[in-house]
Amino acid sequence: MNITSFAKIAAVSVVAIAATGCSTWDSMSGRQKGAVTGAGVGGVAGAAITNGGVLGTVGGAAIGGVVGDQIGKRR
Repeated sequence: MNITSFAKIAAVSVVAIAATGCSTWDSMSGRQKGAVTGAGVGGVAGAAITNGGVLGTVGGAAIGGVVGDQIGKRR
């Protein structure tokens, strides 16, 4: 298994774990919902932009989580 396929599997796993965490979505605050959604979208976007690069995936998830948290704060 090369690093590209590993990064794609890791990105899909992160999204799957985040979606599993959404099973308790009703008890989450707006900021938490925004952070989870932002991290998932950011991770996928980072992976797509960097062609499955690990740093891009993790960086996208981190930046997306922060942006989602800030957007969720305003709701």
